[in-house]
Amino acid sequence: MKQGKLLNHTKNIAAIFLGALIFSVGINYFAIPAQLAEGGLTGIALLVHYWLGWDVGIVIWTLNIPLLIIGWRELGKRTFIYTVIGINALTLMLSLTEFLRHQWTGPVEDFLLCALYTGVMVGLGLGLIFRVGGTTGGVDIIARLANKWFGLSIGKTMFLFDFAVIGCSVFLIGINKAMYTLVAVFVGARVVDFVVEGLNASKAATIISNCPHELARAITQKMNRGVTLLKGRGGYTGQEKDVLYAVVAPNELPKLKRIINKTDPYAFVVVHDTRDVQGEGFTYDNPDEVSAEKE
Repeated sequence: MKQGKLLNHTKNIAAIFLGALIFSVGINYFAIPAQLAEGGLTGIALLVHYWLGWDVGIVIWTLNIPLLIIGWRELGKRTFIYTVIGINALTLMLSLTEFLRHQWTGPVEDFLLCALYTGVMVGLGLGLIFRVGGTTGGVDIIARLANKWFGLSIGKTMFLFDFAVIGCSVFLIGINKAMYTLVAVFVGARVVDFVVEGLNASKAATIISNCPHELARAITQKMNRGVTLLKGRGGYTGQEKDVLYAVVAPNELPKLKRIINKTDPYAFVVVHDTRDVQGEGFTYDNPDEVSAEKE
């Protein structure tokens, strides 16, 4: 059990460092040469760098220290430790990849391309960090405190903070680059969502059939997938019947449809996209692996 927990924490910390590295490449190779800004404390650090020439990583680290002191109670022990690791990993990786800023042989001309790649790299890096329960501090802590003290929603606080930083960047980098920054932030947010929620995408099927038990047996035997029987009642007839609910991998959906059509051609089927699935057959193969993953 202890070895399993240690291995799990080791994997998570490795993912945080990898995410910090990808994030830093996006900032140092694409954002800074094009003089683009960002949202959150990273955006503030970039503006300070453009204005005073200060090191981006050190500014991010410095701004996070008072936030950690004030908000450590709101994070919880595990998240606090991962946040400290994330902040230090980000500072380190920004320093190690600083040489990438000088790889451009001439002035940057395609700001849109830089904005897109900045968004992809930053989003991918943050997504990896968020996926294992880590954070890079900054606005996340501010949002939690604002939610506790003033009742503001976390999402709204983060949006307002990012909007304010990008708005201020207009006076330093100009309206055009600020608009490109909005593109980078939008792309980054979408990539974060994909990494955090979309890597385990599957298909969920809700099936209303006149022979539910026979259909459930066929799905279980031929696909080795579990099926849940839910109680339902027809809205018009008032007739009670069992409703089947099954989750399969995207490439298994055609086979599921074939089984349904063969067993009950008149079955009513609704297929849903699922963003994240955890459990036997998806994130582990058998129940014995669960104990190694538990905290």
